[in-house]
Amino acid sequence: MSTLRRTAVPVAAAVATAVVAAYPTARRRALEWGATPDETTAVLPGDSLVPRADLVATRATDVDVHPDHVWPWLAQIGQGKAGFYSYEALENLAGCDIHNADRVVGSWQDVAVGDEVHLHPDVALRVALVEPPDALVLHGGAPTDDDGPALFDFSWAFVVRPGRDEGHSRLVVRERYHYRAPWAGSVVEPVAWVSALMTEKMLRGIRHRAEGVPV
Repeated sequence: MSTLRRTAVPVAAAVATAVVAAYPTARRRALEWGATPDETTAVLPGDSLVPRADLVATRATDVDVHPDHVWPWLAQIGQGKAGFYSYEALENLAGCDIHNADRVVGSWQDVAVGDEVHLHPDVALRVALVEPPDALVLHGGAPTDDDGPALFDFSWAFVVRPGRDEGHSRLVVRERYHYRAPWAGSVVEPVAWVSALMTEKMLRGIRHRAEGVPV
């Protein structure tokens, strides 16, 4: 065995061990970005839609405005409306046709249970709960390629809570997934990593818009 190989093998093994050891911590941080321990364990509006969740992600941020000023940005989310305030260039690589709004649009403020919120021109979730200015919950599932039963059941909750004082808010976003196929986890786990990236940007986007910070 060459000197290079004798060196490379233990180094590669050490790197692999470090990656495996770090994965649980990195995964937890991705699923719980910005959220406090109390927020990750709290029962939130919409949790009952997916009662037996196989994967839960709870992410959060402070917003330095009253909850009433956060809600209008949530009410208008969706493809064909205000977008998701995230990385629209990445979304559009997948054909989502997202165009993020930097202003509140009055005609997009009426949201009701049963309405569709499109993620993509051909993919939508339904509004399951609306409690202005406190909560908006979307619900749906991912269809299989053969139009059979949904691969997984999914809820997406946006919850606005009072912050450290009357002029501040806490925005909490929760995703809950229930696997309906044995291999659903192999799809959802990579999705959860992408969602961590997109949701962090979304939370920052909503915060900056609500606070009037240029984006």
